[in-house]
Amino acid sequence: MIWTEKDNALHAELKFDNFISAFGFMTSVAIIAEKMNHHPEWSNVYNTVKIKLTTHDAGNTITEKDRTLAKEIESLYKNLK
Repeated sequence: MIWTEKDNALHAELKFDNFISAFGFMTSVAIIAEKMNHHPEWSNVYNTVKIKLTTHDAGNTITEKDRTLAKEIESLYKNLK
């Protein structure tokens, strides 16, 4: 599992071969997140993508929306490896 739970949020730090791979992954996640209308907080530095999932509308806590998006992100990441 790529996720840790801390401070009412799900966190992941994902490594890629290079910046292009990391950015391509973020693009794929963005399409999924937009369809779900649930958007991650994230950052990218070279080959590392850090993701934080929490539901702001629910008082900044983890909801089923976060867990569903986390599963989608993890599946996408594992398929790239």
